[in-house]
Amino acid sequence: MFNPKPIQSALAAEHLGGWLVHDFRHSNAVLARLLPHEGPPRHLTRRVALFVPLAGPATLLVSPLDEGQFAAEARLGAGVVNVRVYNGWRGFHEALREVVGGAARVAMEYAPGAALPVVSVVDAGTIELVRSFGVEVVSSADLIQATAAAWPESSVGPHLEAACDVDGIKNAAFDLIRARLRAAGSVFEHEVADFIREQFKIKGLQWPDGPIVAATHHAADPHYAPDASRPHPIRPGDLVMIDLWARRPGDEHLYSDVTWMGVATGSFEVSSRLAPRLAVYREVFDVVKNARDAALKAAQDAWSAGRAIQGWELDEAARRVIIAAGLERGIKHRTGHSLSPGAMVHGLGMNLDNLETRDTRRMMPRTGFTIEPGVYIPNDPKYGFGVRSEINVYVDPARGPIVTSGVQTELIECG
Repeated sequence: MFNPKPIQSALAAEHLGGWLVHDFRHSNAVLARLLPHEGPPRHLTRRVALFVPLAGPATLLVSPLDEGQFAAEARLGAGVVNVRVYNGWRGFHEALREVVGGAARVAMEYAPGAALPVVSVVDAGTIELVRSFGVEVVSSADLIQATAAAWPESSVGPHLEAACDVDGIKNAAFDLIRARLRAAGSVFEHEVADFIREQFKIKGLQWPDGPIVAATHHAADPHYAPDASRPHPIRPGDLVMIDLWARRPGDEHLYSDVTWMGVATGSFEVSSRLAPRLAVYREVFDVVKNARDAALKAAQDAWSAGRAIQGWELDEAARRVIIAAGLERGIKHRTGHSLSPGAMVHGLGMNLDNLETRDTRRMMPRTGFTIEPGVYIPNDPKYGFGVRSEINVYVDPARGPIVTSGVQTELIECG
């Protein structure tokens, strides 16, 4: 149920006159988070704008064609949100001018210079329109973190339960690989992925796609997807990446998203013959593990010292370790992504990123994120491979950053 009070507290802290959330045909995921909806997603065909002022009820501007999609908000009453129907572009402009014109500074889903694409989703023309009313437009990046990306207290427990289930399913997947290697000498990647999905169903978990099950050179592709139409076996000597994510059903819940690495060691004779290759895998895994732990330590040290820390700084903490090990060429993506309520596995809050973007958002209480550094070497002269280690972190308001997932300390042997 929509409640403007937490938003207005965040507006006061940011010295803002209001927050304007503009959406066109689901272009802005923030609207769905602020106005949760039971059942299938709303069928939105025209512009929708939610304005939350510093004080007083919010205003929701909707087309007469979409008015019925917001019957629940209309029932909340004018003391919470006024549902105002506009007709035509002139009506929209007039209504928008009236609701935002009294505010000097308004936040929108915008980032100067498009520095944060995940935030910068409102088109330039709409920003120009609002500015034409004499209103200063600033980024809503930290407002999103404090509200839409914040974990409901009631969702922390179910997240921990889901994390426990996901960890057990990961273990069972590696057990399957081990058993099939002993019995048949190989197992197909897609068979392991099918097994994981079946276990998700048994546990009553929800997942949008995946998982990743990738052997050796396929693990050098961070977003590889196994497919029964192009089967690929896992054999002794292979490095195996399993990346899986799931949650309790419902958009109020959080995904547990983890990546673990194993090696198909096979028999003693095979593992002895492949010892040099396995040594390289373990060496790179140790670098990635240390990078992961460095980012976590930076987050926890900053919290303990009462010092604000931004997403780009946590990314740098991890990447420094990889670069110092001479593996910079293997860095293909940021160190981590936000975990927040909603339909998306990659959430609306701070990412650990100074590679793809320079994420200047602060680590804030009641938010979550992954730490998942990786090294990917697809063009190695001998053999390509990739290593990633991923954990989940929740910033507890009292305890600071705590790990909510399992933590891998050494490669899993499937022999």
